[in-house]
Amino acid sequence: MQKIRNKIRIDKSSIVKLAKNIKLVGCSIIIKGKNNQLEIEDGVRVHRSMIEIIGDNCLIKIGKDSMIGDNCYLVVKEENIHLTIGKSCGLSRNVKVMTSDGHPIFQNNIRINSAQNIVIGNNIWIGDNVTILKGVEVANESVIGINSVVTKSVPPNTVVAGNPAKVIKENITWKP
Repeated sequence: MQKIRNKIRIDKSSIVKLAKNIKLVGCSIIIKGKNNQLEIEDGVRVHRSMIEIIGDNCLIKIGKDSMIGDNCYLVVKEENIHLTIGKSCGLSRNVKVMTSDGHPIFQNNIRINSAQNIVIGNNIWIGDNVTILKGVEVANESVIGINSVVTKSVPPNTVVAGNPAKVIKENITWKP
């Protein structure tokens, strides 16, 4: 594992599983709460990005041979929430993946914006400045265009783009 100038703060009850052949460069990793888990599989590269878990019983997992580009922000908040990135995924620069809105919103004393899991499948390409919001599942072999805001799940083998992101191409394949 190659670790260069990273800032890492992890609470004692959390588990961090890092494969041997990974590269973390200039990253900030913050894990606060109880029983949280960060898993980074073999061949993963993360450059100058922030990974944050704030809550209890939460998970961020980054699959084998994935690449997280500069200034990405992966955040899981609240309780029992997961963010999973599959194998062979590419997140370009400035990608934000957020399982929570950041602050609770109430209507008639009932919370209306609870955190939700995010699942990013295998062999996904995510362009610059994309934001993926809570509850989204990005199915295998898909591409998300530059500057998109993904608010709904993405079918397999599609290209989505826009704000909010919509399907613009179907039945696609792509090669990293």
